[in-house]
Amino acid sequence: MQNPSKTEEPQWTIRKVLNWTTSYFESRNMDTPRLDAEILLACVLKSDQTALYTQYDMPLCLDELAAFRALIKRRVRREPVAYIVGTKGFWSLEMTVTRDVLIPRPETECLIETALSVLPHSGPEQKSVLELGTGSGAIILALAAERPGHIFFASDRSVKALEVARKNGIRNHLEGSVRFFSGDWFGPLKRDLPLFDMILSNPPYIRTGDIAQLQPEICKYEPITALDGGKDGLDAYRAIIPSAHTYLAERGILLLEIGNDQKDDIRQIINACGCYEEVLFKKDYGRCDRVAQMRRKHH
Repeated sequence: MQNPSKTEEPQWTIRKVLNWTTSYFESRNMDTPRLDAEILLACVLKSDQTALYTQYDMPLCLDELAAFRALIKRRVRREPVAYIVGTKGFWSLEMTVTRDVLIPRPETECLIETALSVLPHSGPEQKSVLELGTGSGAIILALAAERPGHIFFASDRSVKALEVARKNGIRNHLEGSVRFFSGDWFGPLKRDLPLFDMILSNPPYIRTGDIAQLQPEICKYEPITALDGGKDGLDAYRAIIPSAHTYLAERGILLLEIGNDQKDDIRQIINACGCYEEVLFKKDYGRCDRVAQMRRKHH
């Protein structure tokens, strides 16, 4: 986008800016050029995307053009739009995201749907739910919003990620609904604590050798520790599955998001553990295996 002079300024309407930016992003092989342009421009104008189309012929002032140009430069460097604007919609919530946390993905909503299908609405018995590796807090906060009658806990080994998660609780009027704490998987938990009715996690599951081949938006900007699942992508599952039953209440449920080619390997880890039954795998809307569900065996 060239720097327009004052006499040219009225020509840079919302319509023209969106069309120019969409074409520019297309030339740079962006996956969603029009959507990216709309989100970035709405951020600069402090409006929503719908409002852009009700003010299509409104000219941008020089300050707005300069601010928008700066965001375009960041996007062309393949910085994710969510990090540029600082937010990402997930489920029914608007989440703050920083480079300390993964950007919530649509496929992770499959984990939410599975959890809600087995977590009853509030009743006489409160259920206790723990999320491991909460990141932005998107998963546990979505559950707390949908099932407010239960007790929710979430952990992460990253203190900075927990700061983001707590802010998201406040942002979505869920402060106090989730108890956040720092720790690596089950490390902070004592054996004599009350047991959980549900444990769930979206752990790192990308093979170490595959990370460099991911989209630049992912491998250059998102936290590697939240992506790297070890040489075969299964390190986190080997840590969680054999230990989770110790912290699950009788007939408690473990839910794990998995990679789309990991079903058989995950099943082997579950079978080797021998502590679970009613093992199910749920597909996401792309028909990929996405969630492993299992119940602690009756003892």
